[in-house]
Amino acid sequence: MSRWDAEAAPADASADVPPATGRDTGVLLLEAREVPLGGLRAMRVHRSLPQRQLPMVGAWCFLDRFGPQSTVMRVEPHPHIGLQTVTWPLAGEVHHRDTVGSDVIVRRGALDLMTSGAGIAHSEYSLGDDPIPLDALQLWVALPESRRHGPPAFEQHERLPLVTLGDGAEATVVMGSFAGTASPASVYTPIVGAELRLDAGVRVRLPLERAWEHGLAGVSGTVRVHPDGQDAVDVAPQQLLYVPPGAAGVEVTTDGPATLFLLGGEPFESDIVMWWNFVGRTHEEIVEAREAWEADSDRFGHVVGHGAERVPAPPLPGVRLTRRRRRI
Repeated sequence: MSRWDAEAAPADASADVPPATGRDTGVLLLEAREVPLGGLRAMRVHRSLPQRQLPMVGAWCFLDRFGPQSTVMRVEPHPHIGLQTVTWPLAGEVHHRDTVGSDVIVRRGALDLMTSGAGIAHSEYSLGDDPIPLDALQLWVALPESRRHGPPAFEQHERLPLVTLGDGAEATVVMGSFAGTASPASVYTPIVGAELRLDAGVRVRLPLERAWEHGLAGVSGTVRVHPDGQDAVDVAPQQLLYVPPGAAGVEVTTDGPATLFLLGGEPFESDIVMWWNFVGRTHEEIVEAREAWEADSDRFGHVVGHGAERVPAPPLPGVRLTRRRRRI
């Protein structure tokens, strides 16, 4: 449920995927692209962030949907810098171990939050030796200057607050705050991450922070989003609807049961350089982190329960890494 490829920049959607559309609404509907992870894992994910025209939504800089699929996961120790990994399981169980001594099972209903700071490494194994059903959202939050050079940390939250939005609609507040309710998870910039569950025939208004930007990611079913005074937009699984700052809320309706994941936040303090599992501000920072990982330096520590096995860093591209700038 982490990233194993290494794009120098977000790839454009394939030619057979419809282009991002906002019609006349000011919102933008983005299609996830399928990314092969290859190797013995032979797994594929659907990536909604980053997009070439939209590298971030608030501090959220990465969103993968892993599954649903039946597979064996064996992700050996690998590093991160400058970010928080937000793992939100939908089905299945995964064994997480890291260099701050964490040794836990990741399962549905619990938030697993890893803050890399200046450097951390972790591994992820599915339980057992046979393929099992697995499905999860893996998100990254870019750390601000005030926290990205700090120490690594890990926390697991098995009890998260619920918000009732109306008859047949509720939200689990995973990160940050939503509808006046705050998650216990550690955050370092103003953000929201919430799973929204909607029964069939629901019509409800989702409150949004007017100064923030937001994204509504389809998880299951189809939700019709009605921005104020604008055309309705249908959001299905593997789609992300971007809502720019200025909206105090959006109305949503359903024909059948549906689930969305809401992400958003205050526009981030700076553009970022993102390569492989690293988030920084300059090409030199990324090079330094890669060299430290390849040299097995103390910067990333040793993952509990592992020997010398680890994921090697891919080669750097033959171009200078630059900050990702939005095109909308």
